[in-house]
Amino acid sequence: MDENKRVEDLLKDIKGLLASNKKILNVEDLAQYTGLSKSKIYKLTHLKLIPTGNNPNIRQKFFDKERIDAWLLGEPNLSDEFLEKEFNKKLLSNRK
Repeated sequence: MDENKRVEDLLKDIKGLLASNKKILNVEDLAQYTGLSKSKIYKLTHLKLIPTGNNPNIRQKFFDKERIDAWLLGEPNLSDEFLEKEFNKKLLSNRK
């Protein structure tokens, strides 16, 4: 049983390493790569505060790893407080 757990953990680590070598990330990959929750990624995407792919024919969100790295190094404000404030601003502007 303990051996199975170690193998599972090792496989998860390998999967994470392989994902970090990808050039294009989906939401799941991005969450694993950055440590951000999926809900935070979706909020950032909705508010257009995170660089995303812009293919209108694909509904799923994709992210260029190089652009994400540059964005992360630019020290974006990822606090829940900031995101809630921005989200509320967007909701209010959509009601007008």
